[in-house]
Amino acid sequence: MKNQKICPNEYEHQYWPLEKLIIGIDEAGRGPLAGPLTVAGVVFPIGYENPDIYDSKSISEKKRDALFEQIQEDALWFEIIQVSPEDIDKYNIYRADQLAMEQIAIHSDAEIVLTDAMPLIIEGKEIIPLVKGDQKSISIAAASILAKVTRDRVMLEYDKEYPEYGFAKHKGYPTKQHMEALHTYGVTKIHRKSFGPVREEYMKMKLF
Repeated sequence: MKNQKICPNEYEHQYWPLEKLIIGIDEAGRGPLAGPLTVAGVVFPIGYENPDIYDSKSISEKKRDALFEQIQEDALWFEIIQVSPEDIDKYNIYRADQLAMEQIAIHSDAEIVLTDAMPLIIEGKEIIPLVKGDQKSISIAAASILAKVTRDRVMLEYDKEYPEYGFAKHKGYPTKQHMEALHTYGVTKIHRKSFGPVREEYMKMKLF
């Protein structure tokens, strides 16, 4: 527990006395060349505290897996959306992320929407985009955990389908291993064809 980082929850504490529900929304997988973008939203009961919940990238896989279950048990409401590579290519990664966040926010009953630096416009809801929100809000941090664990598990399944790409290790990010596999084996159905390195390989494939 020494030096453990804890979300200060200043935004939750600001609105909870007003009896307003808050939803935190975050995503996993904006940077990878393959696999879905996963977006999650979490609404906790007013006054909820859990010192273990923090930015998913800053805690261990074992801890994320345990919190993944606990968050779903403790939340009043949550939703997880998988955005396909096809939709990422259709809308671009930023807009695809924004659309998924808007959908989750609209589905929820929360009046206050905290996002990890993503501006949204939704009638009837107050939107607060926070830079490094997963380190400032327990709701966003919880959403980041749901999104990352869900996406990592999806990529583990894809690793079984495409073992030569090493998805279990790099989760679709542009590592040296992934780039070499992309050059050697080509573009799969789960690659994002609008992303530069994938687009280059895809165009080569179409020439033959």
